Amino acid sequence: MKSLLSLLLLCLSFQGVAKEVAGIALPDSLLQDNHAYVLNGAGVRSKFFMDLYVGSLYLTTTADTADKVMAQDKAIIRLDILSDLITSEKMRNAINEGFEAATDGKQDDAMKASIATFMTLFEADIKPGDNFVLIAGRDGVEAIKNDVPLPKVGDATFAAALLKIWLGEHPAQKSLKQEMLGR
Repeated sequence: MKSLLSLLLLCLSFQGVAKEVAGIALPDSLLQDNHAYVLNGAGVRSKFFMDLYVGSLYLTTTADTADKVMAQDKAIIRLDILSDLITSEKMRNAINEGFEAATDGKQDDAMKASIATFMTLFEADIKPGDNFVLIAGRDGVEAIKNDVPLPKVGDATFAAALLKIWLGEHPAQKSLKQEMLGR
C-alpha cells in the first residue's frame, strides 16, 4: 500500500511538468477555447548546424501521422524563435516556400489572398525569444505573436496547407516533422 501511495504521489508530481527542447520550456498542454490541447511532440528546426526555432505540435488527441493530425478539428503549432538569424524577410520567404511545397504550387486566388494576409504576422522584427502560436482549424487559422492575436485568416483548405508546411509530404525539415509527430 505504501509503495502504491508513493507511486501515485510521484505521478502527480510530474503532472504539468514542461518538456524542454533546446532550452525552451514547453507546457504539457495549452488551453484554447475551453479545450485542452496536449503536447504531441516538439523538435528543433535547424539549418547549417544552427538551431533556428523550436516547433511544437499540440492536439486534443495525440497523433503519429499527418493524416491523423489533419482529421482533428484543430491543431496548434507553436514556434519559439532561438536564433537572430531568423529575420522577418527570411521567415516570410520560408513560409512562402512552405506554402508552395504544401500546395504543389497550385494556389487559387483565395489561397493567395489568405497567404498574403497571413504574412502580416511576420512584418515586424523577429528576435530570439519571440513566440508564434498558429491555431489551424476547420474555419481558418488564428495566429498569435507574443500573445498578440491577429484576425482569423483563410478557411479549412488554408489551415491544412499551413499544417503541411511542417507535417506534409515536403516538410520544412523531415526530422522536425517526425519529432512533432512524437516519433
